[in-house]
Amino acid sequence: MWPRPEPLGYSVYLASFAQQREELETLAGSGAAVFLSLHISEEFSADYCRRAEEVCRWLSARNFRIIADISTKTVSQFGQPDLIRLAERLGVWALRVDYGFTTEAIAALAARIPVVVNASTTAPEDAARIAAAGPLVMAMHNFYPRPETGLDDEFFLKTTRALQSAGLRVLAFIPGDRELRGPIHEGLPTLERHRGLPPSACFADLAVRLGTDGVFVGDPGISSRERARILRFCREGVLEIPARLLPGAQWLYDRVFTNRPDAPAWLIRVAESREYSCSGKQVEPWNCLPRMRGSITMDNDGYGRYSGEVQLVRSDLPADSRVNVVGQVEMPWILLADCVRNGGKFVLTRS
Repeated sequence: MWPRPEPLGYSVYLASFAQQREELETLAGSGAAVFLSLHISEEFSADYCRRAEEVCRWLSARNFRIIADISTKTVSQFGQPDLIRLAERLGVWALRVDYGFTTEAIAALAARIPVVVNASTTAPEDAARIAAAGPLVMAMHNFYPRPETGLDDEFFLKTTRALQSAGLRVLAFIPGDRELRGPIHEGLPTLERHRGLPPSACFADLAVRLGTDGVFVGDPGISSRERARILRFCREGVLEIPARLLPGAQWLYDRVFTNRPDAPAWLIRVAESREYSCSGKQVEPWNCLPRMRGSITMDNDGYGRYSGEVQLVRSDLPADSRVNVVGQVEMPWILLADCVRNGGKFVLTRS
């Protein structure tokens, strides 16, 4: 059985914390990880340190694991003698260190507290030295507010694999779909192609296809429906795929299906549908259209004993008089078609 992904992490911002508290309260006691930057210049004010400490204490009291993003100025700003004292004061679980820290300084921190380095800028050899110094060292990719500046798949995979080989767990961000952080309000993804896509599809893409160890939503808000889809995948290993099924095929909704372990890359073969074909189910030829990516199909009587077999097409295939097109994965979630592993579970749902 494939390992289930780590639960979704969240990003917390001092400027929007009042709006985020209600959602975060529902997660109290879950041990969820939260990312909190302590050096966002637009959040600075005369009472910044007090507000930051109040937020951290609130999160810590509710069993959230706080990853605090810090700079070399953070210690002096809070009036602490060193970062360990600051972490203890704020109830921080891990420190994300970026520009201004030497490899030696980060390694010294790693011996005393979980640390997170910048996945996009840390050389694998430096990462390996840091990983050897402490029991838990992670690397986190940035998120990218400005459109067209997010990472491409090739760079992401190259850096992620190198850091994992050096012994680090790699983390990344997906965009939200409810409240998008300003001032640009166009999402906070790590990968550029995730911008504007549903969080559940981006989460599965990072966790399954790209092998990321932990995923955080970058924006302050994620809808309850998308969060529920992600939660189900983490808890049950079942991917929810919103689809539009035609009349006569809607009985396929809300059934947990299994992709056959020997399914080819270009389509998902529903293992359970072999039972339909074995029972001699009669399926008349109908709607035998070109099978575009995301099409849901059912073999008809022209395929003999395969009649009734259901498939989800991942690559464009031509029309076949023996195959009926009975539905289509909804376009915003079509990325999920690539995230069903061989032997993996999924369910077709109404969007």
